[in-house]
Amino acid sequence: MYQAQPPLEFIPPALNPLLLRFVHLFLPDWIRWKTPISQIEAENVEVLLDLYQQFQEGKIRFMLAFRHPKTEDPLCLAYLFSQLVPKVARRRGVQLQHPIHAHFIYDRGIPLWAGKHIGWLASHLGGTPIQRGKADWTGLRSARDLYINGKFPMAAAPEGATNGLSEIVSPLEPGIAQMGFWCAEDLQKAGRNEEVLILPIGIKYSYVNQPWDNIANLLTELEAASGLSVKSVNSTSFDVLYPRLLTLSEHLLSIMEQFYTRFYHQTLPDDKIINGEILDRNEALAYRLQAVMNIALFIAEQYFDLPSRGNWADRCRRVEQAGWNYIFREDFKDIKSLSPLEKSLGDRIAEEAYFRMWHMRLVESFVAVSGIYIREKPTVERFAETTLILWNMVNKIKGINPLPRPQLGKQQVKITVGEPISVSERYSGYKSSRVAARQAVSELTSDLQQVLEGLVEKG
Repeated sequence: MYQAQPPLEFIPPALNPLLLRFVHLFLPDWIRWKTPISQIEAENVEVLLDLYQQFQEGKIRFMLAFRHPKTEDPLCLAYLFSQLVPKVARRRGVQLQHPIHAHFIYDRGIPLWAGKHIGWLASHLGGTPIQRGKADWTGLRSARDLYINGKFPMAAAPEGATNGLSEIVSPLEPGIAQMGFWCAEDLQKAGRNEEVLILPIGIKYSYVNQPWDNIANLLTELEAASGLSVKSVNSTSFDVLYPRLLTLSEHLLSIMEQFYTRFYHQTLPDDKIINGEILDRNEALAYRLQAVMNIALFIAEQYFDLPSRGNWADRCRRVEQAGWNYIFREDFKDIKSLSPLEKSLGDRIAEEAYFRMWHMRLVESFVAVSGIYIREKPTVERFAETTLILWNMVNKIKGINPLPRPQLGKQQVKITVGEPISVSERYSGYKSSRVAARQAVSELTSDLQQVLEGLVEKG
């Protein structure tokens, strides 16, 4: 990432049935070995079973739109397909063609930070990549083809990225809804009459035992790393730890405010009074966080000459794509023909782009942080998730890979299968005009957002 390179190559899906069988066979052991997850259960699996049965009979095409709070989510979905759906099918006497699986859409950037082997694995498990932040027509054509012709249903995370919070759904990207309407359009052009559906899937994590001691130890580690004096405290109750977390958050914000004020010459708003009202501690914290996030993104946007508009996710995606354009150069396709001087200048631009993107990476961790997440519902899960987000931030600043994250305790996962949303029923309105198409995509995205938020509450 510090050197200029040719454009990113598309990684075509190349499903390997033998590899898929191997993954399904060893998945439960892998989850127990590599993750803190000790139990995965699911509700309304019968709905998913019925959809698979209809899919295999050629009656429907559908996409699973799943919540994406953590990097372990794909493992949980694979467990749902390979273990829980077949179990319910046997209990109900339903004969399904095996394997039970889904093609999936993943971010093309994942193999850049997780390793090329992840790109190989995703490809051979039937995944197709897409570059976020631009119109990736190659990726879109591949996903579109799999939706209408793939051996399995599709799966994608409409939030576009993890947010680290089990009970907060980030604003959904409209791509899932648009893919649904494209599938309905392609089926109509092909003279096929399958119904197109989107199936919402909720995923929620909770701790088997409340890991307050481990949370306290992690807080101590973060306090030491950020320069706070570490006091020996025997109690690990919420009433003791919450003030420590607030103090740590305020201290980290002060450090970042000074960083951006001194070295990037930015002016931050006053954090004590807004519209004549004195803010309480949580409100001031949230206000300061939003201000620092805005400044951090603005610095990256200014360098890449980008507009500062849209929500946090939109702005992050634009910065990411602009950075990739500086690193993975269209004019470097024949990189061996470049002179040493041209290559060196390209490397200098790539290095600077990478470090400008660093500001965006900090913001990514906080896109769903409200400042009152713990106060409105003081559970150990919310406390742990917030502490881990701070841990993630500190390690990004230190230049340390934030994966894998600390395992604070064994967790159980609740997957909730929602009711399918028919895209086909909305298609007549979608195709009536361009304005109607945009409205239909917006309404479907909004409806999906509400359903996923409801599944979070239910879970």
